[in-house]
Amino acid sequence: MFTGIVQGKARIATLKDHNGLRTLELVFPAGFCEGLEIGASVSVDGVCLTVTELLSDTAASFDVMLQSLNITTLSQYQVGTLVNVERAAKDGAEIGGHPLSGHVDFVGIISAIQLHDDNKQVRFTVPHEFCRYIFAKGYIAINGASLTVSEVNKQENWFEVWLIPETRRVTTLEDKLLNDPVNIEIERGTQVIVDTIRDSIQESLGSLQPLLEKLLQSQGISLEEQLFSQQLQRLNQSTKTS
Repeated sequence: MFTGIVQGKARIATLKDHNGLRTLELVFPAGFCEGLEIGASVSVDGVCLTVTELLSDTAASFDVMLQSLNITTLSQYQVGTLVNVERAAKDGAEIGGHPLSGHVDFVGIISAIQLHDDNKQVRFTVPHEFCRYIFAKGYIAINGASLTVSEVNKQENWFEVWLIPETRRVTTLEDKLLNDPVNIEIERGTQVIVDTIRDSIQESLGSLQPLLEKLLQSQGISLEEQLFSQQLQRLNQSTKTS
């Protein structure tokens, strides 16, 4: 498990393709590899990779499977590319961001960038089928960095985040440009709630569900967002009374 708090930037030193795998040699910041062992997990731009060889005090190699290459941005990287890295969280570690599995769900595209003093507002276009899991003020992971969604438009398939100066300094997101792809992992708790609610609605409404969704959409309302908000309110009320 990871926390989404990026610990530094690593540089890809070599790339080698063989037998359906791609081996990456990464050079890390000083101190990052302290206590690192073969078999340990490292988040590389949000993708959980396993250490296959320790090359020095600041370098290690990783094998990337074909499936990971197909659904992430790792297949597009070149020697010299900088990536966000994070060591796996230890038992009892403080979760500064939110729990991440390192299993990327899809690739999003940067579709707008705006600067506001020292902050940066970035918009990402995403596949429509994943919009149901993205909510304003909810968590999302972008290239392994835990961020809060500031705004979402499910009809146009985009969401926005704000990058504060520290995030811009520590991560590679500062260097991303329009149309650049990024790895995105949705928040698992949100996914479970949304899928559970949708299954319950489908069982209750049956053929009426598409009609209800169409009616809500005509009013600019998402069925998932409406029900998810109600679920959160119930959870907050039960927490206050317990």
